[in-house]
Amino acid sequence: MDDPHVDSETGRLRQVIVHRPGREIERLTPTNHQELLFDDLVDPGRARAEHDEFVQVMEDRGVEVLHLGRLLSETLSVEDARATVLERTLNERRLGPVLTPALREWSAGLEDLALARLCLEGLTVREWKELSPVRSLVTRTLEDDDFLIRPLPNHLFARDASAWLYHGVAVNSMSRLARERESLHYSAIYRWHPRFAAASFETWSTGTSGAIRSAEGGDALVLDNGVVALGVSERTTPQGVERLAVKLFRAHQARTVLAVVLPQTRTFMHLDTVLTQVDADAFLLHPHLGPVRTMILTDDGGTLNVEDSGNDLVAALERVMGRSLRIISPEGSFSDIDREQWNDGCNALAIAPGVVITYDRSPLSSAALRRSGIDVIEIHGSELGRGRGGPRCMTCPVLRDPMPR
Repeated sequence: MDDPHVDSETGRLRQVIVHRPGREIERLTPTNHQELLFDDLVDPGRARAEHDEFVQVMEDRGVEVLHLGRLLSETLSVEDARATVLERTLNERRLGPVLTPALREWSAGLEDLALARLCLEGLTVREWKELSPVRSLVTRTLEDDDFLIRPLPNHLFARDASAWLYHGVAVNSMSRLARERESLHYSAIYRWHPRFAAASFETWSTGTSGAIRSAEGGDALVLDNGVVALGVSERTTPQGVERLAVKLFRAHQARTVLAVVLPQTRTFMHLDTVLTQVDADAFLLHPHLGPVRTMILTDDGGTLNVEDSGNDLVAALERVMGRSLRIISPEGSFSDIDREQWNDGCNALAIAPGVVITYDRSPLSSAALRRSGIDVIEIHGSELGRGRGGPRCMTCPVLRDPMPR
């Protein structure tokens, strides 16, 4: 089995992690969906059917699809992994000194699959009352339907908490509390699951540095030939970009990082909401992005060098990649283009050079791609996209073929 490595955005995809939406998306309600970072409620059955279609498309193209829930369950069979996950999930900081030992005693008897489901789906006060007579100040000051352990519906968007860059992985520090424990699960999987414990790879970050140094995977594009583009966005901080760049440079895995400073809005939450690579020389770009500041980070004898590269994103991309690029953008009215971008129209997943998966609800982007000679495979996404994430967001590529030279 090849060691994990992702050397580009568009080399043939061989192995990927996804998460099929489980009971955690059934926990979304009109009162909590915004706190859990969803813009609307999701129809669970349709979302699962759409995700199954997505997985089938990848498997039909020869991609090995790894499911996060299964990986986590298998990881929790390792005693050290189980102890670490429980310690960071059930602790006094979250639950107080009365409830924590009671929850730990109860969860110690759970089978691996049940414990994985607890970590993913969460636990309400009402459910705890049905399990145990132990009460605390915490339980008495919460409503029955409040969460003692928060569900993690955003695990659906597997890219953000874990991103493979060249021969290493960044387990990311998430900027939002609702996603904090996602990093814990990936960290445990990469450390203890047999598939990864036996592999050789670098670890760029461990997901423990805090929101001020957050760097999420939706802001990371591996542009091949030692070049990485990193968004400075609503979710990724300048500190996070600098820390990741230093790690890549010190390991001689990257020679250049292009920092792209996005508007700090949910509309442009991550770099891959406005820009994705679809072929060796082609990018899908949101035409209403406008001028954005770009900076080039390089290593100068062990010192991080930061150079202003102006406000022309395309020119900056061509400079760091050393070649002319094809820029593909949807065409239509202002409102149609903006609505499609909100619906993840620019978030295409390349599964091979010039072959991408998109949502069927982004017809203008798909038409523009096809006019440029890109093979487009459309999947249904009316429910999956309600959390603001497209096909690229839903995947954590672990292994890609190198790009042909």
